[in-house]
Amino acid sequence: MDKTFSLKKEDVKETWYHYDAEGKILGRLASEIAYVLRGKHSPQYTPHVNMQYHIIITNADKIKVTSNKMADKFYYSHSGYPGSVKEMNLEHMMKKNPKKVLQLAIKRMLPKSNLGNDLMRNLKIYAGPDHPHKAQQPLPFPLDEKGKKTAQKGE
Repeated sequence: MDKTFSLKKEDVKETWYHYDAEGKILGRLASEIAYVLRGKHSPQYTPHVNMQYHIIITNADKIKVTSNKMADKFYYSHSGYPGSVKEMNLEHMMKKNPKKVLQLAIKRMLPKSNLGNDLMRNLKIYAGPDHPHKAQQPLPFPLDEKGKKTAQKGE
């Protein structure tokens, strides 16, 4: 009888990917990023291990949304004091902090545990086209436009 393969934390090697978000739809982009951050595209996927896939996202200020979400979608915050609920629509949030919109969308698709917090540390989002991670030699994103896996060397 064969044993089930389970990757250990020590056996994981870091891999860096770059993704250009210009013209991409917010929800579809977030689900693809969350999928790769978890490592589900890899044959060695292990649910309880941070697979050390680091993702650099550029042009976060140029993402798109469908229908009337710019006016109809709201983000809420609460300080804990009575009457202190604040709401901000997506259009205002994109003007104020476009990185946070994408960050929240991805974070809400990850596990609500310490693993999810660790995975968010592997995500780097930049509003413009430049990023300071050229030394890591990021590879092209491992999924194509339709979310299907593309051939990667060494995978």
